[in-house]
Amino acid sequence: MTKLALLFAVCVLAACAGQSAPAQAPAYDEKAVPAGAQGDLIRYGRELIVNTRAHMRGYVVANLDCAACHVAGGTKPKGGSFVGIYGQFPQWNARAHRVIALQDRLAECFLYSMNGKPPAYNSREMIALVAYIAYLSRGTPVGATPDPSVKLTEFAPPRRASVQRGSAIYAQQCSACHDAGGAGSAAFPPLWGPTSFNGGAGMHRLWRMAAFVRYNMPQNAPGSLTPQEAYDVSAFVLSHARPKFQGTRLVGFPERPAKYF
Repeated sequence: MTKLALLFAVCVLAACAGQSAPAQAPAYDEKAVPAGAQGDLIRYGRELIVNTRAHMRGYVVANLDCAACHVAGGTKPKGGSFVGIYGQFPQWNARAHRVIALQDRLAECFLYSMNGKPPAYNSREMIALVAYIAYLSRGTPVGATPDPSVKLTEFAPPRRASVQRGSAIYAQQCSACHDAGGAGSAAFPPLWGPTSFNGGAGMHRLWRMAAFVRYNMPQNAPGSLTPQEAYDVSAFVLSHARPKFQGTRLVGFPERPAKYF
């Protein structure tokens, strides 16, 4: 290779190295949502996730929106992301001891995290939620293994979680938003008490709350807590009383005439 050719090759490689990778398209782009009835349903599904209490008061007892656990409308990695999950259903559910559909999983959220009741599976609300999650999952192959960088994963703290240490962390890092007594506010969800999630919710598991806190809290500085601090403050939060899940109550949906289908 001549000196001139070598110099040219070096310049090309340097230029390529300086180029950044093309930006990945956001999971949800309002301008890219399809037009017509399908797009309207997708937008409505997102609205239900972000402002659940405003639109589904009859189904929600806890003072929570779905976005409290599914950050940014369910698009944030390690923040309760919905991206790519549509093609993972139906799936085996260890708690229910059966294969469940996506609608069943959403019903769980209303029964446990919202301490309420699920909308009928053929209701506009449920179909909109499914449509929104399906839209976020576009391009993900059916049955694909979940991206580990997106899901919350369990980790162990260096030491056993301490409620006492967690109390001090909560007072310094969390109480300004979630209230010293855990009652939350109009903008921030309650973390314990009668209007919080019940004892059957996924967030009531120590490892899950610690993982969520580690990557998403405090809201103004996510990721600033150490793994130990995330476990400690989660142990403090979960040491408080909350509603008990009523597993024996019956759940039913209104009947429809056959011609509806």
